[in-house]
Amino acid sequence: MQRVEKVIDEASELSCTTVVSFEPENIFYLTGFWGEGIVVARDGYARLIVPMLEADRARSTARCEVVESERGKGMLEKALSSIEDNEHVCTDCNDYSIIERMKARLTVKYSRDVFYNARMIKDGEEISTIRKAASILDELFKLCEQMIRIGVTEREVQAMLLYEAMRIGAYPPSYRYTLTPLIIASGINSSLPHAEATDKGIRHGELVTVDLTLRYRGYIADATRTYAVGRVDDEMSRVYNVVKEAEERAIDSIASNHGCREIDFIARSYIDSRGYGSMFIHSTGHGIGLEVHEPPWISQRSEHILKDGMTVTIEPGIYLAGRFGVRIEDSVLIWNGDAEILNRYPKDLIVL
Repeated sequence: MQRVEKVIDEASELSCTTVVSFEPENIFYLTGFWGEGIVVARDGYARLIVPMLEADRARSTARCEVVESERGKGMLEKALSSIEDNEHVCTDCNDYSIIERMKARLTVKYSRDVFYNARMIKDGEEISTIRKAASILDELFKLCEQMIRIGVTEREVQAMLLYEAMRIGAYPPSYRYTLTPLIIASGINSSLPHAEATDKGIRHGELVTVDLTLRYRGYIADATRTYAVGRVDDEMSRVYNVVKEAEERAIDSIASNHGCREIDFIARSYIDSRGYGSMFIHSTGHGIGLEVHEPPWISQRSEHILKDGMTVTIEPGIYLAGRFGVRIEDSVLIWNGDAEILNRYPKDLIVL
């Protein structure tokens, strides 16, 4: 139960000896089960409490003891019954009513960072899974070469990619802030970093941004390519090459032990030197793992330092409002102090 021990070690920094987890990503990390439940963990040992309707599925995947319970309050009571009175516990739950019920018997500290800090450094199994997820994205980018054609709609491209992804074992994560799972953005829509797929048809002379974020066996890979259809004008080509160079410089800088803030600065300052600084309107990257966006953050305000075993994205972009946009993104593994790009699909501009 090495992952349990990692989380407990982090919790000990808050003087906590036990963790109680409610979030599905943390439950999966601690037990191997993705679903409704509560995990109580301490001393390298985890107990998973699940509703009766999930018990058989949990027993088939969890790497720990599984206890079934009535749904709702019964689950919390069963979880608390396995913790001694006055124990110092750390939890990822910030629900007021649940926290108050826990505080009636325990000393409770809320912290998501305890779990994020443990999850930032991936083990061998996690790295292998993220590698596979990234390779699936490469297959889908190759498929885009056949699917992106004049007259085909963004929504049709999304549907074909989702079908193929799920056919080979990947599936989209759920987002709170968008209605469509993949970003397929053509023409003017590509100037929106988080464009939603629409019924707009792809036209001659447009750029098409394809941002693929998919989950494989729980873990995320995230990559973006921008294609051209029919032709590219001089400015499109110039912007594309600036973004490509910025991404390459940021990735190369990882080997120099730069902090995340400095990596962001390297990409951002290059884009600014080419006159597009005000059009790079998001961070250079973020961690990936059990969530699409998780620490470490590669941004102007980040305090994180990249370490071996971390997996991140590098994704500079330039967005000309009302015209077009370009983003290039790779999933990257930090290993032996260097950056291993997990996506192998080419980054030279492909004209379809």
